[in-house]
Amino acid sequence: MAIDEEGLVMPDLAAVQEEAARALADMVRDSVRGHSLDQIAIEVRDGDGLVLEVGIAWRIRRSNS
Repeated sequence: MAIDEEGLVMPDLAAVQEEAARALADMVRDSVRGHSLDQIAIEVRDGDGLVLEVGIAWRIRRSNS
């Protein structure tokens, strides 16, 4: 787990969701380059707690042929 202590100020929830989805896509791209992760999530919080969670899980299955 990595925690971003500084964060970003976003104008609205739609901007928060877009930024979280873009960051998640970058994390997935980086993870397939040598890491064995199969699920990743981003939690967005403000001073009151959880605002949004964006996650993805995947499976790679190879045939035996």
